[in-house]
Amino acid sequence: MRIDINLATQPYQDARRFWMRWGVGLAGLGVFTLLLIYMTVMGFLAARSDRNLIKQREQQIAERDEEKARAERLLSLPENRSTRDRSQFLNELFQRKSFSWTKVFEDLERVMPPRLHVISIQPALAPDNQLEIKLVVAGDSSDRALELVRRMESSQRFQQTWIQQWRNQTSQSPGDNVQFDISAVYVPEVGATSEAKRSTP
Repeated sequence: MRIDINLATQPYQDARRFWMRWGVGLAGLGVFTLLLIYMTVMGFLAARSDRNLIKQREQQIAERDEEKARAERLLSLPENRSTRDRSQFLNELFQRKSFSWTKVFEDLERVMPPRLHVISIQPALAPDNQLEIKLVVAGDSSDRALELVRRMESSQRFQQTWIQQWRNQTSQSPGDNVQFDISAVYVPEVGATSEAKRSTP
């Protein structure tokens, strides 16, 4: 009788099945790693491009500031003061001419909530040559004034709107329980500003 004995020191392993099972996973992991490396490199390049762009913008701002400082020094010379004063006067005149009571009331009417009305309005020219209006409004609750501020801020004609102060009213007309002082920067329409400049002699 013949007996076959396996004398191999290592047990039998199906290597092909092992690599087919784990090779796909390793290949996917490799592709994912390459994708992460690609995204990292692209992000680094994009960040470097953004840094260069920011640097260019900062350099341009510095150049504009230096140019502005030179122009201000030039206008501050004694022989140029009359030109500077005339320029400031004309700029203020253009700003005042661009203020239209009709347009302001139309713009306010669009944003004014119910049970709130204007008591007084006063335009003024801010130091930065912006038109600033000061409103005194009255209504039955503070919520109305807060709503007015929100509507003014969301419009294109009013900016930097805030309530300076408010006070309770006891001897006013019915419904005017609270009175508010509101300040805002008024931005007139470009067409109205151009028309005002053309009509200036």
